[in-house]
Amino acid sequence: MNKELIINTAPQSVEIALLEDKKLVELHHEQADASFSVGDLYLGKVKKLVPGMNAAFVEVGFEKDGFLHYTDLSPYARSILKFTQLAVNDKSETGFDFSSFQNEPEIVKTGKINEVLNGKPNILVQILKEPIAAKGPRLSCEISLPGRFVVVTPFNDIVAVSRKIHSGEERRRLHKIVEAIKPKNFGVIVRTAAEGKNTAELHEDLQMLVDSWQTLQRNLKGAVAPAKIMSEQTKTTSILRDLLNGDFNRIVVNDKNIYNDTRNYIQRIAPEKADIVTLHHNGSPVFDSYGVTKQVKAAFGKTVNLASGAYLIIEHTEALHVIDVNSGYKSVSNNQETNALETNMEAAEEIARQLRLRDLGGIIVVDFIDMKHPDNKKAVMDAMEKFMATDRAKHAILSISKFGLMQITRQRMRPEVNINTQEVCPTCNGTGKITSTLILEDEIEKNLNYLIMQQHKGLTVTVHPIMEAYLKRGWYSRRIKWCWKYKQNIRIKGNTNYHLTEYHFFDRNEEEIKI
Repeated sequence: MNKELIINTAPQSVEIALLEDKKLVELHHEQADASFSVGDLYLGKVKKLVPGMNAAFVEVGFEKDGFLHYTDLSPYARSILKFTQLAVNDKSETGFDFSSFQNEPEIVKTGKINEVLNGKPNILVQILKEPIAAKGPRLSCEISLPGRFVVVTPFNDIVAVSRKIHSGEERRRLHKIVEAIKPKNFGVIVRTAAEGKNTAELHEDLQMLVDSWQTLQRNLKGAVAPAKIMSEQTKTTSILRDLLNGDFNRIVVNDKNIYNDTRNYIQRIAPEKADIVTLHHNGSPVFDSYGVTKQVKAAFGKTVNLASGAYLIIEHTEALHVIDVNSGYKSVSNNQETNALETNMEAAEEIARQLRLRDLGGIIVVDFIDMKHPDNKKAVMDAMEKFMATDRAKHAILSISKFGLMQITRQRMRPEVNINTQEVCPTCNGTGKITSTLILEDEIEKNLNYLIMQQHKGLTVTVHPIMEAYLKRGWYSRRIKWCWKYKQNIRIKGNTNYHLTEYHFFDRNEEEIKI
């Protein structure tokens, strides 16, 4: 699979498109002045404890206070509170040695939030979810600093290896290396990308994260809540950190500064890949040159067409998202079951893509075309799991029910991407309804009567061609009726530039008469 990252920079934002084999699978939008991003670390001030929800609202500088649930406190919450107080009040030049920090006892999983955050203290928190709609950011005290090969989790000494590394021998090798090189008070999660990496590569990545933690300590010194302590990397570098592998063959940027930043970042984490970064010099927009714009317009509507002629309808409600699979004009084979299976398999691939592309979260219900055979239902289930395997968001897929419904839960980390690919109809103003022909005819006649009463002669009524045909239809047409009624010649002309319900009056000199 070939992967390409296309980065479009505008004055107020950066758009990042991830293509897999030329097909758009992820679209990220980052505001230049974005204040809150997933992974950012803040010194927050506990403003309100809500025992009924076992949660707290924490002020972090957003217009709405952040939400911190007890389950997101981290077992090491008391250690984090102690560390926050020490770091903020630290008077030393170099800062205290974190490796000698004495951790506090862990909190119990079934505890109460007012037992931990009593007194409404200041606390170090991390953005778990960006602000969405009227909600403030979701917060967590389970601090983690992700690198390319490892993730550092302070306040513990646990070493864990990604389950996606299946070789027992490789898991033991990585565990042994990390145990030997990690500093005290730092837990480490070994990522899938670490498979096959040597000690030097792992140590370099780990040391970079330890340095980041020391920077965080220095930034906390003297800080007054609420305050941003450390920012997550940009969307671009975050995506590269998580996804960069041998499949990437091109990164295209249309801005010189971001080009330099991206190239320098790749030079640091994967020098052999630095040459895949190119600066877009072509005069045309970078998204147009690589087919992104066309795919965005085709993929973000309510209806998504499939290559076979089948299509998806994607609807959104407050509680869940609903995706309906329809066969459309797809050619139907003699075997209805086979046809349903083929359509559902094609739909499953596109649904997996749409979930990533729009970043749909929560509960998604998919109404597949009915299939009778259990083997076919299992085949669609297996296909969906395969197509969603590359989705970085946490998700779970339930088997197809007897009603043909599949339920998917997916974690959303950022606001849902919703691009309006339609424009408001200028004729009906988006209502879907227009003035009936009979009422429009009466309206024209009333205005015509008024103009004739004002002594206007040689009138011409210009309308849409469809309305022109209606007014001229038959021997005793509406036009003839008006001519007899008002004892003068009245002309009807069509204009293709008019809306269906638009009309204007002109005098014998072809000057428009304003009513």
